Amino acid sequence: MSIPSIPDIDVYIPPSELPHTIVPFPLYITVHLGAPDEEAMNVTVPYLDYIKNVASSELYPTWPEEALRANIHAITSIAMNRIFTEWYRGRGYDFDITNTTQYDQAYVHERGIFDSISQIANEVFDEYITREGRIEPLFATFCDGRISQCNGMYQWGSVDLANQGYSALEILKYYYGDDIVIVENTAMGGVTETYPGEPLELGDSGISVFRMQYSLSRISDNFPLIPRVEITGYFDESTENAVRVFQNVFNLPVTGVVDSDTWYRIRYIYIAVTSLSQLVSEGLSYEELQRLYASIILEGGDRPIVPYIQYFLNVVSQRYNSLNPIEVSGFFGPETTAAVREFQILMGLNPTGVVDQETLNYLYWNAYSILTATPVEEIRLPLLPDPGVVLAEGMGSEYPRILILQIMLNTLSAIHPEIIPVEIDGIYGPDTAAAVIFLQSLYGLPATGVVDEETWNIISEAYQSYLVELPDEGT
Repeated sequence: MSIPSIPDIDVYIPPSELPHTIVPFPLYITVHLGAPDEEAMNVTVPYLDYIKNVASSELYPTWPEEALRANIHAITSIAMNRIFTEWYRGRGYDFDITNTTQYDQAYVHERGIFDSISQIANEVFDEYITREGRIEPLFATFCDGRISQCNGMYQWGSVDLANQGYSALEILKYYYGDDIVIVENTAMGGVTETYPGEPLELGDSGISVFRMQYSLSRISDNFPLIPRVEITGYFDESTENAVRVFQNVFNLPVTGVVDSDTWYRIRYIYIAVTSLSQLVSEGLSYEELQRLYASIILEGGDRPIVPYIQYFLNVVSQRYNSLNPIEVSGFFGPETTAAVREFQILMGLNPTGVVDQETLNYLYWNAYSILTATPVEEIRLPLLPDPGVVLAEGMGSEYPRILILQIMLNTLSAIHPEIIPVEIDGIYGPDTAAAVIFLQSLYGLPATGVVDEETWNIISEAYQSYLVELPDEGT
């Protein structure tokens, strides 16, 4: 029998959790009060204050509201781009942005703020411009359009368009293209630096490894001498070799270890080859990253599939003494990583500690075979929170929660003879639907046969209550 696969709906990862889609606005931003190489003071100010200051320095408060909004969106996007790409920090500077319009945008330290500008900035400071299907903040260049011209937005031109009735988004599309979108409600981040804090080396795994591999793989398109690495989130020997070649090419100590110098040189070269700090850039495609990352569960995650991984690891631990039970916490921490690595060793898989699609399928199949071969009265399922996927008749064994549902239904048939025991096959058939309908009617829920969050919680609570009343095993 072939190993069943778990579909994307269960391993779906929202954009905010993809390593290259984490584009938080910072709590603070450090501004260099001069040109990059000029000796000048650095000032660290609250990010919102920075946006208000630049907007008050670049714009007139009497401009139409939609013109102000469009220009403030451009201001936030430039700042976010500099932070996201680590444009200056990747070059060894200790600041995020300069106050010179030749390189960035105007900032006048401790200047006054216009009320009309402050009000709009309060509303949009956590938003940025990107292109449809992309995730990186656009380096939304702008100029006054009278004294100076540029490839981006003309500030006085935006005023003319606003007076003609254009909205802020329409103004932005006029200058930057019809594929412009505004990302709203960006998450707040406390740290702007991407370096993980400790060197990455052989055997490491996690989001930082994934990001480094992704960047190295893209760099190899422009520098064929650097071997292309598989993007797995696991620092294997091929990754170590690619790092060594990269270090040699760019005159770094050849160690195979990604320290801060190597990390930021990788970031610098990656940003350069993709032109992410330019108005016209290669861009970072959400679909591509989702495809690469969708079936990889890395340490530090709390995605809906994680409780299943932990639960099925516990089930499999009943067969293998070397696999220790772990807490079903929903958080993929070091304990889960260690358990995954041990499971991979047992299965003859590459012991990465990273859950890819192959590992997930092996895990489900092993748990499935154990649960279907164990008398239902001997099974003690832990409480599993509803992950948000509705179950209905016709769904197949690739949905792991169906298997758990069937075990709970058969257990409850001991106290509700009206429930005809169903075959524990992981397939949501008519018998499973009939048992669900009975319990829904019993507990005053709409008798739909569909397991939504409310139904799942009711059945789970009834199952757990029944287990509490049973004598302890071995007594």
